[in-house]
Amino acid sequence: MRWMFHVGRYMQLLTKSFRKPEKGRMFRDLFVQELESIGIQSVGIVALLSLFMGAVICLQTAHQIGGWIPAYTIGFTVRQTMILEFSPTLIPVILAGKVGSNIASQLGSMRVTEEIDALEIMGVNSASHLILPKILAGVLIVPFLVILSMVLGVGAGAWIGVATGVSTLADFEYGMQVDFRVFDVSYALIKTVIFGFILTSVSAYHGYYASGGPIEVGRSSTRAVVWSVVIIMVSNLIITQMLLN
Repeated sequence: MRWMFHVGRYMQLLTKSFRKPEKGRMFRDLFVQELESIGIQSVGIVALLSLFMGAVICLQTAHQIGGWIPAYTIGFTVRQTMILEFSPTLIPVILAGKVGSNIASQLGSMRVTEEIDALEIMGVNSASHLILPKILAGVLIVPFLVILSMVLGVGAGAWIGVATGVSTLADFEYGMQVDFRVFDVSYALIKTVIFGFILTSVSAYHGYYASGGPIEVGRSSTRAVVWSVVIIMVSNLIITQMLLN
C-alpha cells in the first residue's frame, strides 16, 4: 500500500537524519538559524492568538455560567483550556501552517534545483545537514512558545474579566488555584515536544522528496501542512488517552 511506502521512506529519512553531522561548527550555525526561524519569528503570531483566545474564553465562560455557577469558574476554565488544549495543541497546529510550509518549500526548492544532490555528491549527509537542525530546534523551541502562550492567554483572560466586570481579580485568581495539578503542565509539555518533532520532521519529509518544478514544490508544502495537522490531531488523541486515563 502507498501509505506503507511513505512510512518506510519517512523512517529511513529519520534514520539518515539522526547521524552525527560532518561539521559540528556548521551544524551549530544552522541550528541557531533554525531556532530563530522557528521560534523568534513565531513569537508574534503566538502572542496575538493567545491573547485573544484567553480573552474570548473568559467572556464565553462568563456568558455560559449566567450567575448560577460560582464566579471563580471563569478563572478555572481559562486556565484549564489554555494549559490542556489550546496552547499545547492548537499552537503547534498553527506553527505547522507557518513553519511547516516554510520548511517544505525550502527543502523542496533545494531538491528541484539539485542543491541536495550536490551535497550528496560532495559526500555530505544532506539529511543530517539540512533536517536534523530543524527537528532539534522544533523540539526545543516549541515548548517555550507554548509556555508563552499559556501565560499570555491566562493573563489576557484575567485582564478582560476585570475590565468588563464579569469577574473580580480575586475570583479569577482563586479559580486559577482550584484543583491545580502540576501534572497538567507536564502533560501539555510532553505533547508539545512530540508535536514539535512531528511538524518539523513531516514537513521536512515532504520537502526533501519533492520533485518536478515550482508547482510541485507548492504542492509538497500543502501536503506537509495537511499531514502535519492530521498526524498531530491523531497523536493528540492517543497521547491524551495514554496520559490522562
